[in-house]
Amino acid sequence: MSAPDVAALLAELERSEPDLADDARTAVEWLTGGEPLETVTQLDVCEFLWYTLPLKVGGDHERLARSLGRLLQLGGLERYAGLCESPTTAQILRTYARQGEDAGTSAYQEALEATGVLPPDVPDLRWSMIMGPEELGAHVACSAALELAIVSGENVHPGALTRRWLTEPRVELGGDSWLHRVHGERLNRWVLGRGPARRELAQPFEVRLHAPVAAQPLPALHGLLSLAASEDSVPMRLAPSHEALRLRDLAERELGAIKRDGVKLSITPYGKRLLESPDTMWDAVTKLLLARGEHDFEVSAREAALMLLADGALMSPAALRERVAEVVGGEGWHPTTSLDDVATPVIDLVDQLTALELAFADDLAIRLSRPGQLAALAALRAHALRPRQYVSAG
Repeated sequence: MSAPDVAALLAELERSEPDLADDARTAVEWLTGGEPLETVTQLDVCEFLWYTLPLKVGGDHERLARSLGRLLQLGGLERYAGLCESPTTAQILRTYARQGEDAGTSAYQEALEATGVLPPDVPDLRWSMIMGPEELGAHVACSAALELAIVSGENVHPGALTRRWLTEPRVELGGDSWLHRVHGERLNRWVLGRGPARRELAQPFEVRLHAPVAAQPLPALHGLLSLAASEDSVPMRLAPSHEALRLRDLAERELGAIKRDGVKLSITPYGKRLLESPDTMWDAVTKLLLARGEHDFEVSAREAALMLLADGALMSPAALRERVAEVVGGEGWHPTTSLDDVATPVIDLVDQLTALELAFADDLAIRLSRPGQLAALAALRAHALRPRQYVSAG
């Protein structure tokens, strides 16, 4: 049975408890945004009571919450009415009033986690702080599924239910899945990044990056970790090549997979996990390719270099730096972007790739191997699909 009409409920409240009607009208308009009451979920109610109401709505917040509760009770929505009049709601509202926004939002987040209706991060998807329409739709749908499971008494793990809800084809989406929709939205946002040169370079990757990239063997890193895991461990004086020294530095300082133990190197617990799982090693390495850099500019330069090299093109170091400077220069990072600006991040990226035996590079030419091309695609995909977060001003 559908929920009663809001106007009818307000009219009934006006007759029975006229002193609450105006506050109830204000609260329910904020809660529903003009949508039917039957579309409201527990997550909607909690976010309104514990975040929107104290931060965006004027007036006596506890009274507004009680008035909304009375309206919802008249509509037969006793569970939601109970939230409006609960000690948790009263405590959160008082926390905002007495201790400020930061304390209030912390109390809100803690209470929201405790409800069980907040979809958790899953291996396929980490939720964004800033959601586009598709991701918001997926989040709402997953929350409603969790709420239904709780109300019906199902003993379902939240992560398992969320993953199933995200990945199963859905009739309401024309056979598509929420995960595919969210990934498509994030990829499109990534392509439409700063500057026309960047968009032109990224455009062909929008379709290519939809599918996961199969993990590839990384024999150089695997061999180093295998030696570090042996009883004798690895002497710190390895073969004197630049690539060997760079690989050791990458494994120790960037991955945390090996550590210094006196005059030798030994494997860390994390290094053991990488050694035991080729997929985990692949994920760690490919994400590392776009994880370095103190500033977003450096990540953009590395990203542009990977896109330029991803198809196995043979480029001179000078030509690569020129094209990277051209691409990131159009993104508005600096008034003018010089070759010196991009040199350090590009050279560091090429050093990583050659140390991992994913690229050939010398003073005249750079080219990714086939595993290197796949590593570039995997790194770009992970970067493009990352969740959007608020940027701190600090």
